Amino acid sequence: YQRRVHGLLQIVAFIGALELGVMKDIEGTGNEHVGDFRNGALDFGWDSFDEETKLQKRAIELNNGRAAQMGILGLMMHEQVGGDFPIIGTL
Repeated sequence: YQRRVHGLLQIVAFIGALELGVMKDIEGTGNEHVGDFRNGALDFGWDSFDEETKLQKRAIELNNGRAAQMGILGLMMHEQVGGDFPIIGTL
């Protein structure tokens, strides 16, 4: 039990450090859109893309997020349904 508490405290401390020290919305450091917390520290080539490519990559990322949400929803529904169905059989 104590090991779980220490693990949880490590996770909370790490997230707190990220929120307070890294993930800040600092004006003038390359923040191009809402949620862009790079703050001039991370650059994986984003600044070298033209505007059309940036919009396309953002759209791809949004669609991937939506697909992941639908996948999780499907898993949660499958977990709740359970039981015996005439066509599918016992799940």
